[in-house]
Amino acid sequence: MISIQHEDVDINRLINEAKRPGTGAVVVFDGVVRDDDIREMELEAYEEVALKELEKIAEEAKKLHHLFHVDIVHRIGRLPVGENILIIVASAGHRPEAYAGSRYIIEEIKKGVPIWKKELRKDGDRWVPGEHPHGAGKPAH
Repeated sequence: MISIQHEDVDINRLINEAKRPGTGAVVVFDGVVRDDDIREMELEAYEEVALKELEKIAEEAKKLHHLFHVDIVHRIGRLPVGENILIIVASAGHRPEAYAGSRYIIEEIKKGVPIWKKELRKDGDRWVPGEHPHGAGKPAH
């Protein structure tokens, strides 16, 4: 499953679906809204482009790290502290590949997927500067 969505996801279901014949490791990354003096976080995406990029990243990770299965679910909308933002599930025959694949996916997402985060803080709101060229502030749309 490669998805950008408002609703949360059943992580246990994704883990069970990632277990294919020969699977020896399933790695789950669950990025959550951290309590950094914020009330909630607002996430926006250029969905059409972001989905294509996530699909490309998943395919690259499968090839480079010999993954059997990849799920990437990125949430958008307003999320309170403690909510899931990004779920990555990667399965492989062995743990080194599963860990490396998961790490590759998150780093590639941070580099180039058009998704923006705005912290809704107690003392005012701010767009979170991204690690990629288009993520240095408020989205242009």
